[in-house]
Amino acid sequence: MGPPITLTTDFGYDDAYVGAMKGAILSVNPEASIIDISHSIEPQNVLQAGFILSAAYRSFPRQTIHVAVVDPGVGSERRGVILKTSNALFVAPDNGILSYIVDDLSPLEGRPRMRGAGELKEIVFKTGVEVVSITDPRFWRHPVSPTFHGRDVFGPVAAGLSLGISLYEFGEKVNSLHVLPLPKPSLDAEGVLVGQVLHIDRFGNLITNIRSCDLPGKEVVIEIAGYCIQGISTYYAQKEGTMAIVGSSGYIEVSLRGGSACDFLGAIAGDEVKVTSAA
Repeated sequence: MGPPITLTTDFGYDDAYVGAMKGAILSVNPEASIIDISHSIEPQNVLQAGFILSAAYRSFPRQTIHVAVVDPGVGSERRGVILKTSNALFVAPDNGILSYIVDDLSPLEGRPRMRGAGELKEIVFKTGVEVVSITDPRFWRHPVSPTFHGRDVFGPVAAGLSLGISLYEFGEKVNSLHVLPLPKPSLDAEGVLVGQVLHIDRFGNLITNIRSCDLPGKEVVIEIAGYCIQGISTYYAQKEGTMAIVGSSGYIEVSLRGGSACDFLGAIAGDEVKVTSAA
């Protein structure tokens, strides 16, 4: 059977794409264990996929193979890669979708360096991880569609990895990946911690990019969409109304007991969140 294979895509469930990708995996390894993380990523939203994957992958057994396919550049010269860490393997286009995973690896032994201009930048690893560029067509499904590398390249490669084939069989070793800049909280000119809404889950919880370790103290006031929330709650049923809580992903969430904070506040992803000390 081999290690499990997870899938994170923007394919949705209305079409045949998810089923076809799973079929390609099972054609290589009929005993593969395939787990869906999410297929509801917004179309072409690379960073959202990266965040969802980063929130889930630690829950899986070591050496799980995570396939992430949100691929606006499919069919172009962008490369496909396998990233191997001490805990997992990741199979994905090299388009920034692994940015949160790379961020989780820091600080790496031998600080990586950034190069390149523009939004998508190349990070060069000196040590700490293994990266392979997927270049050997022996392991692909043929003919390869220029619009569906999830089925024809990434799925079969993941299946091959699950059978114990060395990642170095799939292509040449490289020492870099392309990453996107991640939204990080920062202090403004007045010393106020400013973050933003990263993600809105199906319950309407506003997941921010602020972790508990970023807070200026235990007693804080959180401001979002013109609404102020006093303190950090421990669990959803602790109090009525809107609250801030440290969610399961480790980030501060803004929630509404029995309802949707998103709808109540009229908030959207990217909205500013301010945190000040109440002391």
